[in-house]
Amino acid sequence: MERTLILFKPDAIKGKFCGKVLSRFEEAGFKIVGCKMIKADPKILREHYAHVADKPFYPDIENFMSSTPVIAVVLEGTGVVDKVREMLGVTDSKKAAPGTLRFELGTDMMVNVAHASDSKETAEKEVKRFFRPEELFEY
Repeated sequence: MERTLILFKPDAIKGKFCGKVLSRFEEAGFKIVGCKMIKADPKILREHYAHVADKPFYPDIENFMSSTPVIAVVLEGTGVVDKVREMLGVTDSKKAAPGTLRFELGTDMMVNVAHASDSKETAEKEVKRFFRPEELFEY
């Protein structure tokens, strides 16, 4: 079974629509195997966003992602990485297709509901970054 990491961003927390989004993923047939609320500290954010940590806009990402707790979720299912990304839509909510979560609930490139792993390989690393093995469940 394939797994992916979802991080509900501060806009989803403040907008109180995490349940609505998570429900859509469950309705698509995916199983929650890990879930917790965390305060994303600068160290984990810098590691998670290492691919852009040297960019001038990175401080904005760090400030945004640490402005509220985030909800980290691990979903499991066949094709979960690609399907979740398809359901979310493109990163820039302004360019997201109608029917996608980012089109419905997002605002822009950063305020876009949730982070989702972009590949199976990335998902494995990200799940390990945010969850210890004993925090993931088989059922």
